[in-house]
Amino acid sequence: MTTASRPSTSRPPPASAAALTPLLPDSAIRGTTIEKFLNEIAREKPIQFTSEQLDRYTQQRSAELGAGGYGVVYKGMLPNGLDIAVKFLHDHMGTDATEQQFMDQPRQPHVLIRLIGFCFDSGSHRTLVYEFMAKTSLDKYLFDRSHRVSSPSTLLAIATGVARGLRYLHEECQKKIIHYDVKPGNVLLAGDGEALTAKLTDFGIALLLSRADTQSRTRRCTGYVINGGSSSPVTEKCDVYSFGMLLFEIIGRRKNMDNDAVEEDHRWLPLLAWTKFDNGELVDLVKEWRSVSDGEEEEERWKETAERMCKVAFLCVRELLEARPTMSMVVNMLEGYLDIPAPVYPFGWMYPPEAASSRSGGSTNSDVMISIDT
Repeated sequence: MTTASRPSTSRPPPASAAALTPLLPDSAIRGTTIEKFLNEIAREKPIQFTSEQLDRYTQQRSAELGAGGYGVVYKGMLPNGLDIAVKFLHDHMGTDATEQQFMDQPRQPHVLIRLIGFCFDSGSHRTLVYEFMAKTSLDKYLFDRSHRVSSPSTLLAIATGVARGLRYLHEECQKKIIHYDVKPGNVLLAGDGEALTAKLTDFGIALLLSRADTQSRTRRCTGYVINGGSSSPVTEKCDVYSFGMLLFEIIGRRKNMDNDAVEEDHRWLPLLAWTKFDNGELVDLVKEWRSVSDGEEEEERWKETAERMCKVAFLCVRELLEARPTMSMVVNMLEGYLDIPAPVYPFGWMYPPEAASSRSGGSTNSDVMISIDT
């Protein structure tokens, strides 16, 4: 394979990175079938592209797919016809990232969106290239009322798919990756009809964050993690917290904060979920998913699914990081291979203990720790 020359205006990469990731010229891509490209060329390591290539592939960024706090995503196509999603990162991204960070990434499993490549042509060009998913993102699927599912197993499969992706990043990668931005917009759906599966994306962002930005992101995604007057260290438990918050949104089919809710205590979905759980009314949370024709047996399945997912969510959002489960435990609880401990009121920082549930005996999550061997 011929290595293309880097334009003279580009910032030269580290020698070791350049040797590991030669630029891939258009001619090499064009002459390779999509199947061979994915199975052989883009299988082991992300490919290094130039900014000129990505501008061509996206037709000068003409088809926007979405935007977020870290960048804007455009649809593109490689010379061999493979559809791609190209994320052009905002200028505020950390400046200490290098190509070498991507060279160390192992082969990506089916639970993650495939990270095909990247571009660090200059200080102003930081770009990630992912496989393109024709299905919608989870946020559009959840909050668009035109989407319906007839089986609670579909919701459980989506939640479990995200959990498996996080388990892989935390526990199965050669180097642990903390995602930092677990939310419906970073989950893409694959499959048809009821056979939907979820794939986690934007995990490549974690490789680019500077130390200061990761600390800031951690504070935003861990909730209240102050212990003994000092902040808790950065750990994967911030992803566990965010996953718990994601579970509430999957179940309730709404964003966690709804300022338009008529009743004040219904504005924050996690607190509403606890109230419903305490009153034995969790099935009400999935009313937006259910059909009016559901019989008693189907309603019982919805109830069991809502309870399983909510109980796991309550464990994930506990105030103390060390009280939260690992993602392996979360996967096993969602799949039914591990008993779910009785949850206690997890929002002690919002209300005094007497406001906690009768099920928790007035205790908060500071009193109870998970002690399940895995």
